[in-house]
Amino acid sequence: MVPLVLDAPPRGLSSPSAVDRADLVGRLASWWRGGPRAERDALPWRATRDPWAVLVSEAMLAQTQAARVAERYPEFLAAFPTPRAMAESGVAAVIRAWSGLGYNRRALALFRLAERLVASHGEAVPASLDELLALPGVGPYTARAVLAFAFEERVGVVDTNIARVLARAVAGAPLRPAPAQRLADALVTGPPREWNLALMDFGALVCRARDPRCGSCPLAEHACAWQAARRAGEAVTDPARARSGTAPPAARFVGSDRELRGRLLRAACSGAVRLEAATLSDLDAVRLAALAAALVAEGLLARTEDGALTLPR
Repeated sequence: MVPLVLDAPPRGLSSPSAVDRADLVGRLASWWRGGPRAERDALPWRATRDPWAVLVSEAMLAQTQAARVAERYPEFLAAFPTPRAMAESGVAAVIRAWSGLGYNRRALALFRLAERLVASHGEAVPASLDELLALPGVGPYTARAVLAFAFEERVGVVDTNIARVLARAVAGAPLRPAPAQRLADALVTGPPREWNLALMDFGALVCRARDPRCGSCPLAEHACAWQAARRAGEAVTDPARARSGTAPPAARFVGSDRELRGRLLRAACSGAVRLEAATLSDLDAVRLAALAAALVAEGLLARTEDGALTLPR
């Protein structure tokens, strides 16, 4: 990778020297190519540069473990290989294929995204940030993931893992979303896809949230701002303890509204459902009715004339 030299530090940040940054880049690249790249490239979505396939993978990975997505992604993409294939299959088919992945709003959002791509973009995924952000269900992270992983645009992709690495190793301080994004964009070097994946994998495998592997970290000795401050005797708490533009910790699942919504949708995947059915009779009737009404309002379920619940048609 080409050593990184910045014309100016990102606005609002104190910047390590160009030498420090070049050292960080070189060490990360060496670490990634030395082993993790081959293992992580076995993940099925890493084999594609197709922007639609990238969009599908990002939708599936948003709040689901990678191992679970790896099991389901090939079959799901085979069922909906293009935006037109998904749009013409209908929303019920998409929800049914998504069943078990959780956060079913993502399935509905992906279907609506496919419809928009067919109706307004000739089925092609746009290659500009503004156009991507205008699509339903596409936020700053997903838009930049498509640009970097499919189109090799020089943008930084800030997920939970990358935000943590930026806060600890580069800034040495907590980062809010806007400065984290500016810093990520400024750091992009070499092939953007490779750089972002290396940074993402480093956060997932080494610079982990709860038990960072500082003892074996290729950055800790020379290229980590957090560790440098600690060696200098400064009382520095973990910069990643303050969220750096990432999602909040997941709430308890068992007994949550999310679990019950999932049970309703899974039941509807097999046919029309009545709230008093034996498979649902153990649930609080008032709570269940409220959740069912919400699912109907969101477009994830529909009611038949006799009041039963079905997947939307």
